Amino acid sequence: MQIAFRTHDLGVRGLENAIDKANACGISAVQLVAYKFMDEIKYAPDALNETNSAAIGNALKTAGISVPLIGAYFNPVHSNKEKVANCKAVFKDYLKYSKNLGCNIVGSETGSFNDDKWTYNPLNRTEEALQTVISTFKELAAYAKEVGAFVGMEGAAGHVCWNVATLKRAIDEINADNIKVIFDIYNYLDASNYNSYLEILDEGLKTFKNIVVFHIKDCVFEVGKLKQVAPGKGMFDFDKILSKIKAYDKNAYLVLEGTTGEDIVPCIQFINKKWSEV
Repeated sequence: MQIAFRTHDLGVRGLENAIDKANACGISAVQLVAYKFMDEIKYAPDALNETNSAAIGNALKTAGISVPLIGAYFNPVHSNKEKVANCKAVFKDYLKYSKNLGCNIVGSETGSFNDDKWTYNPLNRTEEALQTVISTFKELAAYAKEVGAFVGMEGAAGHVCWNVATLKRAIDEINADNIKVIFDIYNYLDASNYNSYLEILDEGLKTFKNIVVFHIKDCVFEVGKLKQVAPGKGMFDFDKILSKIKAYDKNAYLVLEGTTGEDIVPCIQFINKKWSEV
């Protein structure tokens, strides 16, 4: 097992500062989202190129930091089609230069008709929405195959692929052998099903044989809503969660997505201790 953090959750700007912070915290793996922590890498087509991607990858490799996933998340059902086209171009750039960055998997969620809010909309659960996601990711998977890369897909309750079954259907219809799964239990939860989080995890582990990254979070239920908290500070039973993940893949990458600041080191210690005990 290896614990990882998103680069922009480290709380610093710039590649050198991120590497220094990772080393100081004992972090040896990152989910790389270059444009969210490097001012010189804009979220725009052609912003990533052969030279700067190689420089980023070499710096991370030299520092002993691996990259299990590259993030280039975008909303494929956004109402602004020009924005969607722009995002697909960025995603393809990251696929093209993924190996330079130290990884060959670029991931995204499946979007929402609420555009930039990425929240539940009834239209998300329509056949039209699902077919748009399928056609979009089919195009990305075809390009990824050309450049020897993989596409990661992540479901979420408020998005088009809102449960395990819907994400499975999308992947089946895309029918490409270079699609991987990013699994986040918390993402699938809302006020109606949060007590079933272990059953949802079981369903995901049984359904998907190609999970490459697990996003690890915790949560509390307050005033009728779920609220994310750092691992170990909420309602999740990590003995059970981690034992199930360990049985699925003892070498799993666990990305503590959204864990920041003073929670970073204690959460690393918490997850390492739990993993060793299960």
